[in-house]
Amino acid sequence: MNLERVVFGFFIILTLSLNYAFVAGGAEMAAQPNVWILTLTIIVNLVAIGLKLGDRSQTGALLLAAGLVAGLLLITARIVWIVAEPVGGGGPGPGDMANIVSIATGALVANVVATVILVGDTLLSRR
Repeated sequence: MNLERVVFGFFIILTLSLNYAFVAGGAEMAAQPNVWILTLTIIVNLVAIGLKLGDRSQTGALLLAAGLVAGLLLITARIVWIVAEPVGGGGPGPGDMANIVSIATGALVANVVATVILVGDTLLSRR
């Protein structure tokens, strides 16, 4: 078993799971999605990107590209959250939260693509 692949797979799947956990909170729910889940998703995604740097394979390039797209969208969602949050706290309003969740959903798509690529590469690889 290749420990490097295990660790990278762990971070890819963890990023996907955390991203889904944030998006599942949704803009329609009375309670807002948790900002800490979004922040943790960004951190885990950045670790996954760091693990893929230096991989010169075509699959590695696609995984890096998907990770960069997801990272850019997640960071954008967090910036929108920071800008939209009122001075007194309380979190962004419903319209802003809908924008944040929409951006995070785009990152979720990129994470699904990365996971599909990873699973496909694993299935095609020889022992």
